[in-house]
Amino acid sequence: MEILDQIPIEIKVEQVMNILHLDKDNKYTEIVQELIDKVKPVLRPKAIFDVQYVEHIDRETIELGGVRFTSRVLRVNLDNIGRVFPYIATSGTEADLVDIPDDDLMGKFIVDTIKEIGLGAATHYLGEHLRNNYKVDKMSAMNPGSLEDWPISQQKPLFSIFGDVEKLIGVKLTDSFLMIPIKSVSGIHFPTEASFASCQLCPREKCPNRRAKYDPELMKKKYE
Repeated sequence: MEILDQIPIEIKVEQVMNILHLDKDNKYTEIVQELIDKVKPVLRPKAIFDVQYVEHIDRETIELGGVRFTSRVLRVNLDNIGRVFPYIATSGTEADLVDIPDDDLMGKFIVDTIKEIGLGAATHYLGEHLRNNYKVDKMSAMNPGSLEDWPISQQKPLFSIFGDVEKLIGVKLTDSFLMIPIKSVSGIHFPTEASFASCQLCPREKCPNRRAKYDPELMKKKYE
């Protein structure tokens, strides 16, 4: 198990403005800069990962270090794969201490976007670390809750791989299996020749986090 907590991060006004769909001459430009100056010094993105080896149990079940996961899609994606990397990444709890008045909705949106960039920095840094240190050329990932086939309740066994995650990197799992801070993500990275994203199997329209086009034939061809 390894913790990555010295993650460099760069945040530019233009980056935040683009995410919020605001043009560069918008009246909020100065406010965005002020909030970047306020949040960035305390923003501490982090990631934790482990190296595990896959044991295939049956048609829909695998085990990683004795921890059992049930998902047909995950099981098929990990066929013929020995080593995988369960992980949790977060923007960190530190930025949550930045005080934004409850009635300042735009300020909250801006800070939320800054923390989203912090999470992106953590996931990118983790990916580069795995590629450089474990000689993995191409990777894909699956995340509990991203598909009906692998429900969010599978967060619990994933967290159990690491022990006290809140103590290690500040991420807490609620009774409904959501993560706090909310700008956190968990999953399993695995080497692959063909790229895979859960979005390919998700029919949800207008998803702001979509990373790949929905492919209704993929489930029939590969996973059923």
